[in-house]
Amino acid sequence: MNAIAKEGYPYIIIFAATTIVALLLGGKWMVIAPFVITVFMFYFFRDPEREIPEGEGLFVSPADGKIILIKDVFEKEHLKADVKEISIFMSPFNVHVNRTPCDGKIKNIQHNKGKFMAAYKDEASFKNENIEMTLKTKYGDILVRQVAGYVARRAVCRANAGDSLKRGERYGIIKFSSRLDVYLPKNTEIKVKLGDRVRAGETVIGVIE
Repeated sequence: MNAIAKEGYPYIIIFAATTIVALLLGGKWMVIAPFVITVFMFYFFRDPEREIPEGEGLFVSPADGKIILIKDVFEKEHLKADVKEISIFMSPFNVHVNRTPCDGKIKNIQHNKGKFMAAYKDEASFKNENIEMTLKTKYGDILVRQVAGYVARRAVCRANAGDSLKRGERYGIIKFSSRLDVYLPKNTEIKVKLGDRVRAGETVIGVIE
């Protein structure tokens, strides 16, 4: 059985209570909508275990979803270097718990306020509400950005600056459909392509010597 992410319990409790009240006051027809939403909350906030791959130089996907962007960029705010950017779009049907791409120590976490446009748009990475986490790793610094979307209005980073994280370790969640960007060292060999479906903590997205 899948565990439930702790961020989901308030939603589950609210809609479960609404279901009970609807049953007591309105009868079975009033129950349908809140009951369906309650079931979806259990589904959405599921947090399954993952088989974390072992080996040197592996970067795993930080999110479930679909690869929507792969490109070489110069990241000027945090890394100040030429890097490879990979973006993953999460639909409401994906697991939304985020995991660390590789072992590392958190140098900085920055919360940026912004808009809530559709997360699949390229400009959403910079204009939408987001949380940026910079990790110091043996391969150089990497950046992971949790991006809120049109429906998703809240990203949660459970970790703090100074924390050491292991590859595939849970570190946060984005509520409802959203996007996650990861910036890897320039000499990373990318192992995914546009349109691929990936699983957080499990799918190898890049390899570095």
